[in-house]
Amino acid sequence: MSKKEEILEHINEPRDIKGLSFSELEMLAAEIRHLIYTTTDKNGGHLSSNFGVVELTIALHRVFNSPEDKIIWDVGHQCYAHKILTGRRASFSSLRQKDGISGFINRGESLHDPFSSGHASTSISAALGFLVGERLSGGKGLAIAVIGDGALTGGMAYEALSHAGQLALPLIVILNDNRMSISPNVGGLSKYLSRLSMKAKYQNFRRAFDAAVKKIPFVGELLFDAITRLKRAVKAVFYTDNFFVDLGFEYVGPIDGHNIEYLEAVLRDVQKLNLPVVVHVLTKKGKGYEPAELDPSAFHVLAPPAREADAENSERRGDISFSRVFGNAMVELGGKEPRLVAVTAAMEHGTGLNAFRAAYPERFFDAGIAEEHVVTFAAALAARGLRPVAAIYSTFLQRAVDQIIHDTALQVQPVLFAVDRAGFVGGDGETHQGLFDISLLRAVPNMTILAPASGEELRLMMEWALTQDTPCAIRYPKAPAPIQESALTPAPPIEKGRGVFVNFEASQSGVEKNILVAFTGGLYPSIRRAAALLREKNINVDFYNPRFLKPVDEDHLAGLLNRYKTAVFVEEGVKSGGFGEYVAELSLRRNCSARIIALNAGDRYFAQGSREELLTACGLDGEGIAASIINS
Repeated sequence: MSKKEEILEHINEPRDIKGLSFSELEMLAAEIRHLIYTTTDKNGGHLSSNFGVVELTIALHRVFNSPEDKIIWDVGHQCYAHKILTGRRASFSSLRQKDGISGFINRGESLHDPFSSGHASTSISAALGFLVGERLSGGKGLAIAVIGDGALTGGMAYEALSHAGQLALPLIVILNDNRMSISPNVGGLSKYLSRLSMKAKYQNFRRAFDAAVKKIPFVGELLFDAITRLKRAVKAVFYTDNFFVDLGFEYVGPIDGHNIEYLEAVLRDVQKLNLPVVVHVLTKKGKGYEPAELDPSAFHVLAPPAREADAENSERRGDISFSRVFGNAMVELGGKEPRLVAVTAAMEHGTGLNAFRAAYPERFFDAGIAEEHVVTFAAALAARGLRPVAAIYSTFLQRAVDQIIHDTALQVQPVLFAVDRAGFVGGDGETHQGLFDISLLRAVPNMTILAPASGEELRLMMEWALTQDTPCAIRYPKAPAPIQESALTPAPPIEKGRGVFVNFEASQSGVEKNILVAFTGGLYPSIRRAAALLREKNINVDFYNPRFLKPVDEDHLAGLLNRYKTAVFVEEGVKSGGFGEYVAELSLRRNCSARIIALNAGDRYFAQGSREELLTACGLDGEGIAASIINS
């Protein structure tokens, strides 16, 4: 892609595009795509979804007046054009970088980002809240929710639509449809009716007519109900789905989401309404870049180029990601256990389950962006005698805590939760860091939590968990899984509630070791580095991989604590409710002799940065861990 930024370099805020001609807007769209492409190619980021909404974003900012009018982007992974048009063009090169701009919507970044988003299906609720707040404050600003068909699979979106229809405020919902099988525009008559229903004269007539009908003595209300049903029936002939109409919305569409002139005309009509309305826009993911158009999934998220040294080291060790190890193990276990089924929430490829789907399509279920449903669905599968594995990113598992407690653990259903992206996840920022699962799941009775340090341990834990009669969660990071590591291979068998010591090469034998360092498995590379640094200082330490974060063999762990003067517990999670706090409480309760030191991510949110940068920021890299031990 090559396009000079002849127009874009003059765009610093939304009002700068309002005077451009439509031919200039087409050129601007091409320049925006070029900037997005060159930036994501360097930094990583979402490409297909952002290419698909460039014209829509331009039209929105031409018609509405942000920040007075609130534009709420669902998920936020399609916000790049919005950021570029709202004063962040010059800093766009810092996208997803440490101390740079977020890859999602961040309300601390700009007045044009009124509500932060990184998870799906929240936009309609947020936009409705802003609109109600605006009206209660005496303001006249509008609220626009931009939601994709994928995010519309989340139940929260339907709850918000129902409430919005009930309140009957002029909420504008842009349904960005780029994948679902919703029929295209059925012809000129449908387009004409959509535009006609938006005209002010029509709306004024309709309100006057409705009021007059209701005033007819004795039969007014009955006649009004009959007319309303007839109108909906007529609309159903021309519209592909009258679901929105039934909820109390006006419905416009489907319309071409890449025709700026027509988009603008429709939005200007919608702007004059005083009713809730859904504008159904058809867009193409990856628009303007043929490889992304042909395979939008492959270009959904681009990973930043790996550093040469990291790539060489990973290749030499034979490392593959934990997600891929999980996916391969699922295929292997699926051949041994016919009751094994896999469930995920729109993350087939991200979790590595695409291989399982190919091998056992009848035992694979992708429920869309609906984590709450996935968990309860899996619990019911377990209750029916199957062995479900629910693969969900840590940050998204937060959305289903009630279902984990009420539908799974309370009923003691043996669901295996594959908690992917546990810990720091880098460029996606504070909405996606997987730092809460330990604290959330440790509070749940009947729950088992495991943390593997290697690919072999992950396989062993999966095999073990599938033999248990209680729910289990295995948490692992978005990182390579150590494979050819002498300190981890071969992995001893799983023993419930107990971990294993990790013996690094060149440790001094026969020297008294008064320090124990225990760590959650995903931090093994940091621990390996810390061990090397401590050896250089002639500080001899025992390293312990607990494996189980719940339940814990307390007699065994208390015995370990009594063998050392200092015990350091290092975990990739928040401080409050974490494993370190539990160990400190255990030590106090059992009157153990060891002094407990807990190293963790603290009590705060972390913005974007590489995984290594984020670990360093909270002292969980090798240097930070070694320094804490030296200074303890």
